[in-house]
Amino acid sequence: MSEGPRPRSRKKKPFPVKAVVIGTVTALAAAGACAGFYVYMGRQYETVFFPHTIINGHDVSNKTTEEVKELIAAGIEGYTLTIRGRGGITEQITGEEIGLHSVFDGSLEEYLEAQQPMRWWQSEGAEYEISTMIVCDEERLEEIIDHLSCFSDENTREPEDAYLSDYEPGMGFRVIPEEPGTALEPEKVREGIKDAVLNLKTELNLEELDAYKKAEKTSEDEELQARAEELNRYANMTVTYLFGDQREVLDGNIIAEWMSIGEDGQVSFDAEQVSAYVKGLAAKYDTAYQSKTLKTSYGSTVTITKGFYGWRMDQGKEAEQLYSVLLSGESQTREPVYIQTANSHGANDYGDTYVEINLTAQHLFFYKNGNLVTESDFVSGSHARGDDTPSGAYPLTYKQRDAVLKGATYRTPVKYWMPFNGNIGMHDANWRSSFGGKIYMTNGSHGCINLPPAVAKVIFENISPGVPVLCYHLDGTDSKGTSGSQSGAVPQPTAAPTAAAQTPPAEPVTESSAEILPEQGISSGEGGPVQEPQPESSLAESTSALEVPVGPGGALPETSPEESSPLPEGPGSVPGPGNSPGGETESSLPVGPGANTEIGPGVY
Repeated sequence: MSEGPRPRSRKKKPFPVKAVVIGTVTALAAAGACAGFYVYMGRQYETVFFPHTIINGHDVSNKTTEEVKELIAAGIEGYTLTIRGRGGITEQITGEEIGLHSVFDGSLEEYLEAQQPMRWWQSEGAEYEISTMIVCDEERLEEIIDHLSCFSDENTREPEDAYLSDYEPGMGFRVIPEEPGTALEPEKVREGIKDAVLNLKTELNLEELDAYKKAEKTSEDEELQARAEELNRYANMTVTYLFGDQREVLDGNIIAEWMSIGEDGQVSFDAEQVSAYVKGLAAKYDTAYQSKTLKTSYGSTVTITKGFYGWRMDQGKEAEQLYSVLLSGESQTREPVYIQTANSHGANDYGDTYVEINLTAQHLFFYKNGNLVTESDFVSGSHARGDDTPSGAYPLTYKQRDAVLKGATYRTPVKYWMPFNGNIGMHDANWRSSFGGKIYMTNGSHGCINLPPAVAKVIFENISPGVPVLCYHLDGTDSKGTSGSQSGAVPQPTAAPTAAAQTPPAEPVTESSAEILPEQGISSGEGGPVQEPQPESSLAESTSALEVPVGPGGALPETSPEESSPLPEGPGSVPGPGNSPGGETESSLPVGPGANTEIGPGVY
C-alpha cells in the first residue's frame, strides 16, 4: 500500500531590519525637510508681504517695503491726470506742475509687522489704502483747478428747467426736457481732482463724478406732466356746430390760442376771442335781414330784400354756452342758441311751408310741406292813405281767435288774427264783399291783409307761429278784376313751385266783377269806396302813414340791427308805434289766446 504525498517543510525567513531602518530614516529626513521649508518660508514673510496683498491698488505680493516704495514712486514719475467734461472738453494736470511726490510715514512697515509670518500658509491676502503716501503742493493744485477751461465763462452754460411747449398742431402741448448746461459745482470738482491725484488715477470724468449743476425742474417733474395732460385735454377737444348739412369744427388749433393758466393752475379762456368766434359764426350763417330768392307761383323769380325772417343767433347767450363747453373739456356737437329760427338751412331758409303774398296781384298762396293748402285774393293797405303793406319776409308772430282790432276811431272784432310784421297781419274781413283787383289803391286796409273769412279760417287752422310770410311786388301780375266771394278759394292741395319748374302756372283766377248789395253800404265796381267798420268816427279823418313795425311793435331797420339791440323774442314784448291814422298807442300787443284782444293801433 503506497503512502500519500508528504507535506512540504517551510523554513522561516529572517526579519528585514535593515529595510525598516532605511524607511524610518527616509521619513524622518522628509519631515525634517518639510519643517525646514516651512520655517524658511515663514522667515521670508518677515520681510515681504503675503501673496495677494494690495496696497493703493498695487499688487505688492512678495515685495519688501522698499520695493513697494519704489513701485509707488515709479507711478509718480511722469504722472498725468486727464480730465474729461461735457462738450468734448479735455484738460490735463501733470504731477510735475503740482509737485507730486511720495511720503512714507511708516504705515508700510506697520502692515508688514502685523503679518504673522509662520501662518503664511493660511494667508488669503489683504488690501490697504494709505492716503498719506502721496502728497502735492495743494496751493498750486488749487490755482490750477481755478484756471481750468471748464470753469471759463465761454464754456459755462447754466442748466435750464424743463417747461411746457406752446401748442403744436397735431402734437398738442409737450414737456420740453431740461437743458443740462455745462456749469459745474466747484467743490465737487476740487474734491474729485484731489482724490484722483492722491490715488494716482490717470483719468477723471466730470459727468461720472456728478459734478454738473442740475436743473430744478426736469422732464420727470410730476407737476409739469400733470399740467401738460390737463392742457391737452382741452386742446384735443372739438366743438362741432351744426347748420343743417354744414358743419363748423372748433378744434385745438383755435382753442389753444384762447387758453391760459392762472397761478392757481386753473385753465381759463379769453372771453373776447370766444365772443369774436361766435360773432363770426353769426356773420356766416345768420340769414335774418338778408335777401330771399323766391320762385313764385307765377313762374317768375323775385328777390325779397326787406324783412327780418331767418336764422338769427343769440350771440351773447351762445358765447356763454361755448365758454362753459370749453371749461368742461368735453367734445360735443351742438346747435347755437338762436333768437329766431327759420324753416331750414341752405339756399332758401323759408323751406317749403310759407305764405306767398303777391302785393301787385293782390293774391296769396299758402303752401304747407310743399303742397298748396289755399289761395285767395285779398285787400292790402290803402295806397291812397299811404298805408301800403310793406314787402319783405317775416315770421308769423302768433295766431289768435276772436281778437279786436282797435284804433282811435274804431274797434273791429275779427275771428282769425295772424300778425307777422308788428301790428300788420292777416285776418278775416267779413265787412268786405270783394277782394283783389285795385281795391287797395283807394279803399285798402290800414296795412293788414284782409281775407275772405273762409280763407282766413283755412290758413288759421293750418299755420303755426314762425311760418314765413313772403310779401313781394311782381310787375306784370296786377289784376283789374275782383273776387266777389267771401268764401275765398280753397283749392285741392298742389305742389309748391320749385326752382326746377320751367313754365309758370296759370295766373290765379279772379272774378272780374261782383255785384255788391246796396244795403251793405258799399258801392259796386272796384273804384268805389269800401266802408270798413267805423264804430266811433269816419275814417276819412285819417291822413298819416302807418309806420312799419319790426317784430311786435318795433321799427323795421333797413339793415340787420347790432347785437346790442336784439329783436323782441315774442309778441307783447315791445309797445306798438301808435302812429296809425287816428289810432291810439297801445302799451303792448296781445301775447296769445286769452290775453288782451285789442289789437292796436288801427291796423286792419
